[in-house]
Amino acid sequence: MPPPPRPAQLSQAATAKEFVHPSAKHAKKQAVRNTFAIEPISTFYIFLAASITAALFAPIQDCDETFNYWEPTHYLSHGYGLQTWEYSPDYAIRSWLYIAFHAILGNFRRMLPQSNKVAEFYFVRYSLAFICALCQTLMWKSICLALNPRVGLFFIGATVFSPGNFHASAAFLPSSFAMYTAMLGAAAFINWRGGIKTSMGMFWFAVGGVFGWPFAVALCAPFVFEEGIFALFSDKERFFEAAIRVLRGVVATFVLVFFDVAINTFFYRKVEAVSWNIVKYNIFSSTGGPDLYGTEPWDFYFRNLALNFNVWFALALLSMPLFFLQKIFMRSATETFQSGLRTLVFLSPFYMWFAIFSLQPHKEERFMYPAYPFLALNAALAIHTLLTLFGNSDPKSLVGKIPAKLKLLVVSLGLLLSVNIGLARIWGIYTGYSAPLSIYQPLADLGGSGDTLCFGKEWYRFPSSYFLPRDMHAKFIRSEFRGLLPGEFSEARTGFGFWSGTWLPTIGLNDRNEEDMGKYVDLRSCVFLVDTQYPEQQKEPGWKSPPNEPDFVADTEHWEEVKCVPFLDAGNTSFLARALWVPDWEVIPEKFRRKWGRHCLLKQKR
Repeated sequence: MPPPPRPAQLSQAATAKEFVHPSAKHAKKQAVRNTFAIEPISTFYIFLAASITAALFAPIQDCDETFNYWEPTHYLSHGYGLQTWEYSPDYAIRSWLYIAFHAILGNFRRMLPQSNKVAEFYFVRYSLAFICALCQTLMWKSICLALNPRVGLFFIGATVFSPGNFHASAAFLPSSFAMYTAMLGAAAFINWRGGIKTSMGMFWFAVGGVFGWPFAVALCAPFVFEEGIFALFSDKERFFEAAIRVLRGVVATFVLVFFDVAINTFFYRKVEAVSWNIVKYNIFSSTGGPDLYGTEPWDFYFRNLALNFNVWFALALLSMPLFFLQKIFMRSATETFQSGLRTLVFLSPFYMWFAIFSLQPHKEERFMYPAYPFLALNAALAIHTLLTLFGNSDPKSLVGKIPAKLKLLVVSLGLLLSVNIGLARIWGIYTGYSAPLSIYQPLADLGGSGDTLCFGKEWYRFPSSYFLPRDMHAKFIRSEFRGLLPGEFSEARTGFGFWSGTWLPTIGLNDRNEEDMGKYVDLRSCVFLVDTQYPEQQKEPGWKSPPNEPDFVADTEHWEEVKCVPFLDAGNTSFLARALWVPDWEVIPEKFRRKWGRHCLLKQKR
């Protein structure tokens, strides 16, 4: 007959199922139960290496990054740049505060030796890479503390080797900024050591929403819901403490909104709540809203995330079903209400974000950026659960009869395959689409003050005025595109004497994506021109160049090549070779090889 339990054992057993709210006032720091698999500084270096690689080599994937963010920043720093309708005082749906942060970084680089505009561009990217790596490290640390170091290790793998991180980590986009702050907010909510940090978590999500992208605030909802559930099941004192924490978060949000309104009022010269303007345009617009710029089928994000996260995306989708299966078949006697609910809360943000944006007609890859850390977390939890199930050594079970070495081999091969697929896509993107960042170097020697560089059908590949010599302006010639092209910020000096283009009335900008003929210049005024030639396309029977898009590269009578770089001909390349890097070896069947065009900088012959 077993001896009766001692009082300490009775107390432990009695409280295992009891709900105890770990409020900020009463929770105490505890010793870490597990040893970190990797030191925090080593983890930071791993994240930083991946982010710096992206800063150096990632092409600009979205023309919005150029025209809505790099160009206004160039205007603040250098006095001229291209202006989209979003920055017109008539619409004011972009925040100058967000732009000013990056302009300060670029201007700091101007004070250092060997400064030029290209150096400013990459310095801003390096700064973003550093911030991203720091945020990733803080979220990783919270995952290790609150969950398990093994989950943290898989979080590193799902992040570092994913093409999605390569795109998002150093991108100058509000969705990337919202991704950074979402990681800081999640780190605060996840880690309860030292007390519940609801106020801090809400603050960081608010920073991402107010200064970056307002819709990213929604990712905070599951964590605030968790706070509310725990408060409802607690005593009055804990309920009051929870209410105070939420109230502090709300007050902090209003303070951020006030600061953002004040800065944008300075630039627009009228009171503007940019966050509200963005929401109003995207949800309540009477002119068509974002759908004017294209819609995608319901499975767009399934295909996109499968490319950018491969196996990790599948694991992220399976994370919640695996969680419920584990609770059904492997329920622990010491499991509490808090632990189960907390895991559900951690899994919810990715599912919520993925569902909401899959239902929207207008879809873009960058809209998923704020949810990337939660996708990685879900995938890490899923593979941790699978390994727990797979690691069952009970010889009576089917899994237990599989040799341990065979299990290790299967898991290792699966992870190795995922890493290789991710690296193949990253290398394929760089080698295929990096030409627009590498053809402008000759302008430093050939270009003169007041020269113009023109764009026709390749207007959306312009990386920004940071790649042009001082006082060289980008212009547009007419192509087959019939939407609204950017205009130019006014360079007038009036009012308070600087940055007058942020508030002066604009002509020819509209929120209906209607073409404005005033955006074009005569071809004869172009000193330089950027064009892409696709030889494979020209081999097609009956092919003729569109009336407004002649092959300027082949027009050697009027144009001379300054520099041409290979550029992937996506239209004539198979899906596999577009999605991943495929070597141009003779053993590879011709239909699976990549087809190439030439992205060229041309100079007009006089």
